[in-house]
Amino acid sequence: MRHSERHKTDRIGWLRAAVLGANDGIVSTASLVLGVAAAGADSKALLVAGVAGLVAGAMSMAAGEYVSVSSQADTEGADLAREKAELADAPEQEHAELAEIYVRRGLDRALADSVASQLMKQDALGAHARDELGISEVSTARPIQAALASAGTFSVGAALPLCVVLSFPEWLLMWVVPGSSLVFLALLGSLAAKVGGAPVLKAASRVTFWGALAMALTAGVGALFGVAV
Repeated sequence: MRHSERHKTDRIGWLRAAVLGANDGIVSTASLVLGVAAAGADSKALLVAGVAGLVAGAMSMAAGEYVSVSSQADTEGADLAREKAELADAPEQEHAELAEIYVRRGLDRALADSVASQLMKQDALGAHARDELGISEVSTARPIQAALASAGTFSVGAALPLCVVLSFPEWLLMWVVPGSSLVFLALLGSLAAKVGGAPVLKAASRVTFWGALAMALTAGVGALFGVAV
């Protein structure tokens, strides 16, 4: 009888980048709008500041994710190249090393030797990458995917506070922008938790708390140093 399981770890890479991007888009743009509003700016200045923040933030997120994940990919590539050379120069030693890993995981010596032999016969580098280095198809670095996911979701997140700025009168923005942004953050946290199989309430509470703190601090700075733009 066939037994099928569906796990969520294959979503870790793009989900992390997407949640980070959308969260930053909402928090940074809403905070920027609030800070400028607290300084006495009109709605036109708020919109200009928000759009500039959207463009700058999206490019920063894309560049940051690409550089960061590329560094991870470079490290993984160097480790795999080193492992490939070691397999060519000392296959017996690498076999013993892999077998020892399986012994530490609970197999007896004879079975560990047999498993190591069969796995290395099929794909020696893949076996060592997975069991010695911890590099798998799920966790391997994908710089372009991470950069595009972060930039795209940042733009979507940043667009939400901007839509609020366009939709409400100027005198309401100091209340509507933070309120709506906290709702957006709660929905984002809930959606991310649902996709990733995590507790929904915990995730929603976490993102709303830090978002509220960021907006409050930025609004405070704008009010403290407020000069009409």
